[in-house]
Formats: sequence, structure tokens, C-alpha cells
Amino acid sequence: MADMEEVVVEANCRPEETRATHPFRSSSNHYAQVIPITTSPPPTREEDGADWGGGELNPQDAWLPITESRNGNTISATFHLICSGIGIQALLLPLAFATLVMFPNLNSIAWVSFIGAITAVGYCTLIWALSIGKGRPSDISYNPPEMDSNMDRFGGIMNSIGIIFITFRGHNVMLEIQGTLPSSSKHPSHKQMWRGVTVSYALIAMCLLPLAIAGFWAYGNKIPSSYGKILSSVSNFHGHKTSTFVLGLICIIIVINCLSTFQIYSMVVFDNLEFKYTSRKSKPCTRWLRMVFRFLFGGVAFFAAVALPFLPLLAPLIGGMTLPLAYAYPCFIWIAIKKPQPRSGKWCINMGLGCLGLVLSVVLVVAAIWNLTDKGLNANFFKP
Repeated sequence: MADMEEVVVEANCRPEETRATHPFRSSSNHYAQVIPITTSPPPTREEDGADWGGGELNPQDAWLPITESRNGNTISATFHLICSGIGIQALLLPLAFATLVMFPNLNSIAWVSFIGAITAVGYCTLIWALSIGKGRPSDISYNPPEMDSNMDRFGGIMNSIGIIFITFRGHNVMLEIQGTLPSSSKHPSHKQMWRGVTVSYALIAMCLLPLAIAGFWAYGNKIPSSYGKILSSVSNFHGHKTSTFVLGLICIIIVINCLSTFQIYSMVVFDNLEFKYTSRKSKPCTRWLRMVFRFLFGGVAFFAAVALPFLPLLAPLIGGMTLPLAYAYPCFIWIAIKKPQPRSGKWCINMGLGCLGLVLSVVLVVAAIWNLTDKGLNANFFKP
């Protein structure tokens, strides 16, 4: 999207009070929702000299877990973005929801995001380094697999594009992360946030690009077509050359990263639950009620992971349906808020990207439905 920094600024600069929620479901089956940050109306002339005190939160925002604390900084925003932006797309929740009660707001889990960021960079580096260091199998091929029809080939291409788009998923919680930063009229939060975005996505690119290139170079089309099987490729092709300790270490690091990432995405759900409660009761949630919300959501998520282990197979379909929330609607929202001159450069870029996102969403959904119809879906309930 053109002028990404200006879009981030809008989270803190809209004069009227807004609160719109847009559900998004990533390929990891975690719900994430883009929630514009609610701010108070601009100060009157008498209040121009007043200290905003870390952002002059709307009273209700001070009760919610995302905007309760404005003590974040560029470093904490960077950790949040890296942790949410890199991750094995999996449901791994047995221990996650039990620890959520300890963290009252998003800013309080900055150290969890730090651990998640370190583990994400660590396992990506270990996987591509092992793939290159152990060499390639002797009979690999880089030719595309044989397809029975042109439609099958088209569906495979569209699914591949969908995987690439869904991989960059962390920006769906970008506004929530910005809500942890202090903001004032003299020092708006978008400056720190922009530095965090720049650093984090540079690191994310440095992790994902080598992983994709090295994985394709090492295994070619021998990587299983089922979901998230590059780890299986490392174990199958290089397991006899790699110590059990190294393979076990990679698995442990991935487990830690999944638990850390779940904290960030689940905080968005908790914020919405508490927003509905505070809207009705006009008071903050008590500690015991907050515990109930979090244990309930964690239990539901864990039950879904156990009962519906085939959900990752639906990732292309779900991702295609929710893709406009991340790649199309923000462009149209920017045009509606900034109101650039029609047919100007920025107007054309955002309108073009928004329309491209909608078209791509339709194509991905059609391709996903075609693949499911052609290959079928093994709905193995309660059989992970």
C-alpha cells in the first residue's frame, strides 16, 4: 500500500471516536482482528497546553488489555512484530492458555514477544543452514509436478501464491501493537512504530527469504505437498546425518515460538471481550472475570485444535476469504480517511492495490474450492 507510514498515523489521528473490528483468520487458525485505536477528540483551545500523559486515552481504553499500558517503545514494537510475523502455521495450545492469566495487557508480554522473536529467527536459521550444510539428495528435481489438466496446474499456482500471501500475517495486529506505544501531540506514536516496522520486517525478510530459497534448492519438488512439511523433509533426508539433539532442539524452539505467538493473537480476542463487557457495565473487568475470559477462550481454542486437526488443509480457502481484510480494505480505508484528489498518484496506487487484493481473493477462493473438490478432504475428527 502506498505511503504505509501515513496509514499507521491514522490509528492515532482520527478526530472522531471510532471502533471497528475486522475478524481475520490466519493459516495458523488463530483469530486476529484489526482494531483502530480509539482516541479522544482533539483538545480544545484551553487544553492545548495540557500534557497528554502518554496518549490521553479514552477512559474505556484504559480498561482494555491492548491500550491499558502505553509504556511501549520501538524495541518492544519490533519484538511484537517479529514474533507475530514469523511462525510455523500450527495449532499448539495445550500450555498456552494456562499462562495467559498472568499478562494483563499486550505491553506486559513484550518479554514473551522477545522470546518468540529470538526463537523464530533461531529455528528459521537452523532449518535453512541444515538444508544447505547437509547437501541435496541425489535424485531431486526442480521441475513442477505433473498435472492431469490445466485447471489442476492453475489451482496449484494459485495455492502457492496464497501461501506466500498468508505467510506475511503479522501486520494484522499492527494497530494493536501501536496501541502499546505512548503518544502525544508533540511525539505521536507513529514515529516509533514506523521504526519498529522497518527493523522488524527487514529481519523477517532476512529469515523467510533464505528459508524459501535454501529449502527449494535442497529438496526441490520432494517437499511433501501436505501442510508445513519442510521439517519432515529435514528429518527424512538429513535425519541420519544430523544429531538427535539438533532435531529435538529445533522442535523445542518451534514449540516455544508457537506458545509466544499465541499470546499476541489471543490478546486481540481478549480486548474485544473486555470491550463488550466495559461497554455494558461502564467499569473495568475484575481479575476473576478476566481469568474466566482467558481460560474459556484457551479451552475453546484447544478443543478446536484437537477436534478439528484437518483445519490446516482449509488454510488456502480461509486465507483467500479473509485476504481482503489485510490487502484490500486498508487501501480503501486510507482513501476514505485521507481523501486524496481523485486520479492522483496516491489515489490510483491505493485503488489499484485494493482492487488487486479483491480480485486475488476471488481467484484464491475458486482455486482452493477446486482443489478440495478434486482431491477431497479427509475430515478426521479427533484424530490428529
